[in-house]
Amino acid sequence: MGLFDLFFGGGKKQASKETVETRGVHMPDLNLPVDEKFTIHFKKNGGKFIYCDSLREVSQALQNIIQENSWHDFPFFVMNKALKEKFSKEKNVSFTNKVQNSQVFFTTCEHLIAQNGSILVCSNQLNEKKLNELPDNIIVLATTSQLVESIGEGLKTIKKKYDHHIPANITTLKHFMATEENSDDFLTYGSSSKNLYLILLEDL
Repeated sequence: MGLFDLFFGGGKKQASKETVETRGVHMPDLNLPVDEKFTIHFKKNGGKFIYCDSLREVSQALQNIIQENSWHDFPFFVMNKALKEKFSKEKNVSFTNKVQNSQVFFTTCEHLIAQNGSILVCSNQLNEKKLNELPDNIIVLATTSQLVESIGEGLKTIKKKYDHHIPANITTLKHFMATEENSDDFLTYGSSSKNLYLILLEDL
């Protein structure tokens, strides 16, 4: 798929990546597959990306993140019961339902937005919490089927999926390193920068 081309491809793919990264903010994107486009923008936003093609690799990725950050003794704040059950027997992983007891938020998402490399979340992941109420460190588990081109497409999919029970608190995680431009971003309640790891599982 495009992700492998992006990381291991030949000169043509590398040239495309460099062209996208050097284009102006308001220039239209080149016609790239959504996976490549998302990866490029996500990395520009400062996100850390780990691609996995099996649950065994997801488990290893989680262990590597814990090891890298010395999070062995830090419980993960989790609001998703299914996610907690799936990883309840994972080595070095424990959970808490109290955000004040954790430095790491472990969650799923609704969609990955290729257009700007952001992660679309809602009350299914956040309940009623604002972004600045969450820990500064976030691990997101997502699948390749959640990749969409734009926020509009993601919102349409959410509307279709949930029909008359559209979730509240819809927002995006976008800034994964602090800059002068995003440090006071009122759209993310004054706390826009998060240290974020994305574990992306192939499911297509």
